[in-house]
Amino acid sequence: MTWWKRPDFQSRDGILCDGSVRSGKTLSMALGFVLWSLERFDRQRFALCGKTIESLRRNVTGQLPQWLEGLVTVEERRSENKIILRRDGRENEYFLFGGKDESSYQLIQGITLAGVLFDEVALMPRSFVEQALARCSVEGSRFWFNCNPESPEHWFYKDWVTRAAERNLLYLHFTMEDNPALTEGIRRRYERLYTGVFYRRYVLGQWVAAEGLIYDMFDPARHVAAGPVEVRGPAYVSVDYGTRNPTVFLLWQQGRDGRWYCLREYYWSGRERMRQKTDGEYADDLARWLDGVTPRAVIVDPSAASFMALLRQRGYPVLGADNAVLDGIRRVGQRLQEGALAFHESCRRTCAEFRAYVWEEDGGGQDCPRKEHDHCMDALRYFVSTVLWRGEGRAARRPRGT
Repeated sequence: MTWWKRPDFQSRDGILCDGSVRSGKTLSMALGFVLWSLERFDRQRFALCGKTIESLRRNVTGQLPQWLEGLVTVEERRSENKIILRRDGRENEYFLFGGKDESSYQLIQGITLAGVLFDEVALMPRSFVEQALARCSVEGSRFWFNCNPESPEHWFYKDWVTRAAERNLLYLHFTMEDNPALTEGIRRRYERLYTGVFYRRYVLGQWVAAEGLIYDMFDPARHVAAGPVEVRGPAYVSVDYGTRNPTVFLLWQQGRDGRWYCLREYYWSGRERMRQKTDGEYADDLARWLDGVTPRAVIVDPSAASFMALLRQRGYPVLGADNAVLDGIRRVGQRLQEGALAFHESCRRTCAEFRAYVWEEDGGGQDCPRKEHDHCMDALRYFVSTVLWRGEGRAARRPRGT
């Protein structure tokens, strides 16, 4: 928080902090940034940058009055996306910016800054970050970066983390042990939340490549059920829709042991069968496949708008799936790690895809699954993200047609 006061660091142009989640980066950086700016400047402008302004308010500025109580006066002008901070007769303006896409750099053009704080900078596009840095032309201005690790091919890692000394930045790596507010029990809980590459990034704080099997925690002995399964409660269907690509239906119901079971699968590949099906044919197949089961909701890839409309016409309660890929993969991985999911042995295609669902070797600096052997995995992800992650059954109680 006070690195800028130390004689051996005063000549640095900024600070870069990365590391594990819940390690105290955001709190330390925000407090340090505010204290530095109010001690070194008066009547100047600063930028606070996040992925979105909403996330910035949630993670940083919304907490400032509590964090700085008794030290700094905080005045928020929400309509201007600005806060004014005052201390010991000094006053500065802090503008909030969201760097969510390549067009965001236009929002920060023209302003003159004495400093900029990037919260979760690895989630922002390069054009936005570089434009914000270019605005820091006031003498004594500094750059403040924090982030959780991503791929080692990420532009920020290659251009800034590995070149921190060259760019005259103080580099600090955080772990959960650096956060005195976390108990040992809470640290163990976070260790259980993530698996595979996400464990190495979010718990160990490493910039590592996503390589190999995506669901390496899948174990047939643990996750595949043989014979009849005793179930209870409502059923759900998750759908990955394709024309030439395969169309998949998965039937889900909770077992009496508390686990969610994939009880049945439907798989039709137009390429393999040399015949594509229409929306109407798939809807007919769904009715026959359900064989009298009435699902509480049919969760469908939102890109399949015409199929969703037809299902609604036929009386099915339809939900557009949550299609956030990386978030969905993390959620499925956590449920598998917890043993909360199981698959009937008759779901052969689904079980086989677990052994073939891998990370793309060259994702252009971004994590992405290889677009092969992924259709059952997509339907699985839709169910977990849309039903289980939102709260069991809550999504299905939304108004029909949403």
